[in-house]
Amino acid sequence: MKNSTRIQLMTMMFLMFFSWGSWYGQMSKYLLTTLHATGDQVGNAYTTFSIACIAAPFFVGLIADRFFSAQKVMGVLNILGGIILFFLSQNKDPETFFWYILAYTLCFAPNLALSNSIAMNQMNNPEKEFPSIRVTGTIAWIVVTNIIGFLALGDQVAIFQISMISSFILGIYAFFLPDTPPKADKNSSIAQIIGLDALKLFKDRSFLIFFVSSILICIPLSFYYAMANPSLTDSHMQNVENKMSFGQASEVIFMLLIPLAFTRLGVKKMLIVGLVAWVIRFLCFGYGDGISSEWILFIGIILHGVCYDFFFVTGQIYTDQKAGEKVKNAAQGLITLATYGVGMGIGSKLSGIVLDHYTVNGVHDWQAVWMVPAAIAGLVLVLFILFFSEKKEIAN
Repeated sequence: MKNSTRIQLMTMMFLMFFSWGSWYGQMSKYLLTTLHATGDQVGNAYTTFSIACIAAPFFVGLIADRFFSAQKVMGVLNILGGIILFFLSQNKDPETFFWYILAYTLCFAPNLALSNSIAMNQMNNPEKEFPSIRVTGTIAWIVVTNIIGFLALGDQVAIFQISMISSFILGIYAFFLPDTPPKADKNSSIAQIIGLDALKLFKDRSFLIFFVSSILICIPLSFYYAMANPSLTDSHMQNVENKMSFGQASEVIFMLLIPLAFTRLGVKKMLIVGLVAWVIRFLCFGYGDGISSEWILFIGIILHGVCYDFFFVTGQIYTDQKAGEKVKNAAQGLITLATYGVGMGIGSKLSGIVLDHYTVNGVHDWQAVWMVPAAIAGLVLVLFILFFSEKKEIAN
């Protein structure tokens, strides 16, 4: 790959995650503080991303991959998304907010697949070349959350205005990306597009347990994305957005440790370590305090790298190994649809209901809130330990 192409792709990833990171972790604080939304309204707002993740494969697989160049689709979607964010930023009603953020996420979610397609189309060896390009997305998330934290914009409409500007920039920039023409088979079925060809892997009990565990662990994952920022703010932690960016930094570090851990621990132990980390982090959020025991909250934040990389990234590698060449793309697609679509959708809705349940006279009992995802993660851990067994053979 030419250096100029590499820089183009890294810039694409940076802009995309800069736009996403500017609002995603802060949206709950904005809704609760500025729009005075209920917990249920916050949960509903976060479910929109899951709805969009379910819709995206159909859009990309049935339309974008068949008829249009990926970079042009990305350009149009981001410009349209920027227009929607303009109107969203004018809105003051938490009920109406749901429809604006749904419209925007429906424009944004296809970017995740389109960006991968554009990048990998330029690569001879994606396994080696893709990580160095994808990591710029994580760096962008760290950069934008620190900007928001230093400027104290976490509860301001500016988080969407920043996303709006970066969406317009990415939308225009996308038209200058390397051409990625449509190449999907126009006779592909809906079942193939959403990964149903991989259902045969469920004959393996351990893969079925992993699949169910992946969905279930996304429920507490949603609690983290939706509720961590306002919870840490209420605990009197200062510069919350800046400190939460350490979670993304740890994600980069533990990503680099995965090859070593894979050799030393194997799949099952790595997945268990990831699940244990989930339980510990929610206990930290429940019992830490921004005044007397901020270090406990920091542990919860920094564990993000272990939680995400050791379960989700390791899980992607495990899925790739189990599926074999014939259905590995279908298997990855099915896992993504089930986790980001179904699992996180359930978790987002549940997090809002739980927050309302433990809110009295506008005061949130965050310790009680965090015990719910901790309990769910604990149940997934027990399920996984009892029923998952690591097998060395690879399915074909």
